[in-house]
Parts: sequence; C-alpha cells; structure tokens
Amino acid sequence: MSGGGRAWLRRAATAVRERYEAGLLLLAAALLGAGAISWWSGAPAAAGALWQVTTLAGVLPSLGWTIAALRRGRTGVDLIAVLSLAGAWVTGEHFAGALITLMLASGRALEALARRRASHDLRALASAAPRFARRRGPSGTERVPVDEVAPGDPLLVATGELVPVDGVVDGATAVLDESLVTGESWQVERPAGEPVRSGTVNAGDAFAMTASARADESTYAGIARLAREAGAERAPAVRAADHYASWFLPLALLLAALAWQLQGSPVAAVAVLVVATPCPLLLAVPIALVAGLSRASRVGAIVRDGDALEHLARARTVLLDKTGTLTEGRPRVARVVASPADSEDEVLRLAASLEQASSHLVAEPILGEARRRGLRLLAPERAAEQPGRGISGVVGGARIEVGGLALPEHRPDWVAEVESTAERDASGVAWVSREGSLSGALVLRDRPRDDAPQAVRRLRAAGVRRVVMLTGDRPDVARSVAETVGLDDVLASRTPTGKVAAVRAESRLATTAMVGDGINDAPALAAADVGVAMGARGATASSEAADVVLTADRLAALADCADVAVRARRIAAQSAITGMFLSLLAMVAAVAGALAPAPGAVLQEVIDVAVILNSLRVLAAPARRRGPVGSPAR
Repeated sequence: MSGGGRAWLRRAATAVRERYEAGLLLLAAALLGAGAISWWSGAPAAAGALWQVTTLAGVLPSLGWTIAALRRGRTGVDLIAVLSLAGAWVTGEHFAGALITLMLASGRALEALARRRASHDLRALASAAPRFARRRGPSGTERVPVDEVAPGDPLLVATGELVPVDGVVDGATAVLDESLVTGESWQVERPAGEPVRSGTVNAGDAFAMTASARADESTYAGIARLAREAGAERAPAVRAADHYASWFLPLALLLAALAWQLQGSPVAAVAVLVVATPCPLLLAVPIALVAGLSRASRVGAIVRDGDALEHLARARTVLLDKTGTLTEGRPRVARVVASPADSEDEVLRLAASLEQASSHLVAEPILGEARRRGLRLLAPERAAEQPGRGISGVVGGARIEVGGLALPEHRPDWVAEVESTAERDASGVAWVSREGSLSGALVLRDRPRDDAPQAVRRLRAAGVRRVVMLTGDRPDVARSVAETVGLDDVLASRTPTGKVAAVRAESRLATTAMVGDGINDAPALAAADVGVAMGARGATASSEAADVVLTADRLAALADCADVAVRARRIAAQSAITGMFLSLLAMVAAVAGALAPAPGAVLQEVIDVAVILNSLRVLAAPARRRGPVGSPAR
C-alpha cells in the first residue's frame, strides 16, 4: 500500500476510535444514571443489571487499550483499570465497576479532544510547490506541468512567479526573493550564468533560465521531502500518566495481594484496586494539559496537542531563526546620510517621492519614514525601474535616481564611510542622486524585534538553558543580531538540510524547541522535539510543520506560551501526585478492611473532583507575572 493510503487508513482509524470513545462516555453516563434512578426507585435488581452492563462496557475496551499498550512495551495506567473492572465484575461490585467505566471513558474522551488539536500534516508544503512552468520554444512559450520539465529545457519566469525548478539564469539579471528557501531578508541579483533554486520568487522583470534538474530533484522538492521525513522520525509521545504509573502499578498490585491475604477474600483485593484506579492520572493530567492549550491561545499561541505543551515545558535548548523571528522580517530606514550640499529631510523627500512609483522591497520603509517625519512628497514623473539597479524618474522637475544606478563613477569620500558602516552593521544602502550628483544615502536595516531581548530572558527564567540562532544568513549579520538580543551561540549559513542536522544534534543533548517562520524552516521545525512557527503573517508551510503556532506577531508570545506550558505541566504533576497520595491512603484503609469497594468508588470520585478542580487552575492567569506581555526591553 502507498504512503498516502496508509496515512488515510490511520486517519480513518483515529476517527472511528474517537467516535467509539465518545459513544462509550455517553453510554456509561446514561447507564450509570439509569441505574441510580432504579436504585432510588426501589428496584435494586434493575440497578445492579444496568451497572453490570456498564462494567462490562468498560472491561472490553480497557482490555483492548491495555493489550495495545503492552505491545508497545508500556504497561500504562490502563492495566490497573482493567484489573479493577475485572475484579468488580467477578466479585459482583458492579456499582464500583460502573463508576470506573465512567472515569475511564471520560479520560479517553479528554485525550481524544487533545488529539484532535494535533495537526502535523505537511501536505500544505507540497501543495504550495510550483505546479507549472513556462517553457520556451520556437513558436513562443507554453505552460506545461512542472513534472514535464527536463534538464536543459529553456524556461521563462514571469514577475511574481515561483522559479519552477533548479536552473541557470540566461541573459538579463534575475532579481529574486529567496527568503522562502534561505531565510535571507534581502532580494538578491543573479546575473547570467548563476544558478537559481526552485521555490524562490521572481521579484524583478521576467527572466530566462535553463533547467538543470527535474522538479522532484530540485530544492523545493527536497525541502518538502525533508519535512516529511523529519516528521515521520518523531516517535509517539508517551502519555504523561504512564510515567507515574510505572511505580504506582506494582505498588497497587502488591497492596491488593496483601489485602486478599490478610482478609481472606478477593473482595478486599477489589476494594484496593477500585481506589487504586488511577482516575487522577486519567483525568487530572489531560485536563491540565487541555486547559493549558486553552490558556496558551489567550496569549497568542496555538498549541497542537498536550504532548507539544509538555515538550515545550521540558525544553532546555531553543533554536531561533533570524529573519522574521528574531528580527522584524522587513527593513526599516535606520539612518539618512546627506552630502554636504543637502539635508537629510531633502534626501529622504526626493527618494520617497520617487519610490511612490515602485513596488520594490525598500519602497515601503522609505515611504514610511517620510510619513513619520511629516515630509510633503511630490508626484513622480516618467519613473522607470531597472531590476537589480534601482529606479529613476523626475521629481519636481529634477531627474532623481535611487539605488545602485545613483552612484557616480567618481565617488565622494563620504561614500566609503557609509559602505563600511553598512557592512559592519549588516545594513543595506539605497543611494540617492539629483541631476547626476550624489545627494545622499538611506541606510536600511532589518532590526531585531523590540521584545526579543526580554523574550530571551523570560525563556531562560522558564528553564531554558541554551538559546541559539540557527539561520541561513551570513555569519557577520547573524552575530550582530545575536549580540543585540543576548544569545549563547550562532549557527549561520545553514541550508535547510544543515538546519535539520543542527536540530538533531541539539536534540541528542536536551529537549529542543525550534522557532522559525519560512518554508526553509519547516523541516527543522518538524525535526525538533517541539517546532514553533511565527505564523501571524501566514507562513503556511512552517505553521503546518510546527507544534506551536504564534498567532501574535511578537516573540514575547513564545515566552508567554513557555510560561503556560511550565505551569500546566507543574499543576498536572501536582494533581496526579496528590491524587495518587490520597488514593494510597485509601488503599491502606482498604488493606486494613476499613473500606469496601462501593464506598471506595465513591471516595475515589471525591478524590477525582479535587484533582480536577486543581487542574482547572491552569485556566486562570498566574497571580504574579514577570512583566507586561510584549513590553520592550529597557
């Protein structure tokens, strides 16, 4: 059977199982309630029969769950439940058995609710892949399916289109936005003879290229394949309750055997097993985690399931992409430099007036800075954009040029200083000239997020010991940002394959979270113990590969979510341990003969209510916070 067929069968089986578990909950509640009504109506025989059916309804699925767990090498909490149900059936303690069935069904229904939050389907990555290509021929271009493109085919990539396959530029320079593949925030120029990769976007005029690889061998297909493989390698998470059950199970069996031995009756053993039935584990832990999922959504983070929340709480290493994660993902005007004959506002006004006619990446920040300064802009005339070189036109009767074409052959002395400073600060420069004379320069920089330093400090306070930048950008650019934010290490110039390798290496040392926002980050997110996507701007592929999606466009939401995860895990453990301790006291009472199965089941219900109420505390905001959400660092 194909991989797609197996995936469909798994989804169908999960849907059937969840419907069955929901039906079991409704059946158990209805039969238990009907039995209670019959008892109070003076029909104990009918009540006993209804509770007997309820017990049987719980025995069969519990046995199946236990066998499935044993096949995976896990004893799990279900084994105690199936033993107590079987004991209640054999000894005729059907009311106790009915209560246990209700608790088991409730626990499974809550776990199903958490599972439905899980969505690690990476098909969105494949659906966004290039599907068609424009193949050049003697009679013009024809639109063909990308799978029909072969190495050596001449292609044309129109403005705004994805490069369909890996290839080499022919003729005019290609201006590309490679951020989807490399994470690099600046547009790049690829002159004739240089390679281009599939999945990059043509940000300039249409250009010709020659295919060098088939679609299934190209860069984008490799990224999608890496994401699928990395996701498939992740082992199923073990339920949190199993950790506690590893020692609680043998203790319960030992005390049940002791009670039977001391009292000489199997009913005594059933009484022990009834109060040992780990409903605090089956209910308190899932409720705390589901409450954590709800609480996380209020702070701008969608967590896929309880396992992801637990992994985030245990994360000791966090890997952060640079562009769009640690930085804003869009350049801003950091500085305006004017020649001795001009003023900063005049240089900015001329550039912004002309950029009104441009759709280039730098046009928006230049216009935004001009608006911020309250400058009066003029309408541009005869504007013409040269991909990779800049834009020229007439503003106020003077010829204005912005970009590389504004640089004269003989450059003033101050140009070298601007270039040196821009290189050191990892900035871009838009030169501005008027009537052929250089007027000034606009220095643009993709700034670190205002909340990034504070978010990193809060992650450390939540238990993270190592925070590392993992980026495809240049080392000098990456280090500049890392020093500003306060990171422990920088892993730069990493391809998507290199990012996956780095994540796997870190995961071997500690539970690791990976945070990113682009298609190039999707494989690394899937390979991490917990993947976090900055999804506020619709980074579909990374969001689909992630366990946590930050819907708020701020890194502080990650710190908020980590706080929620740590608190939810702590309260879940607190509820489980407290519930087991109370159950242990009840088990001792049952061993001493002071507690029969039916009263034991009622007492177990009281314990359940107590731990459930404690678990629901996760929904409330903590009494004390480390600082205002998303506030900038001082």
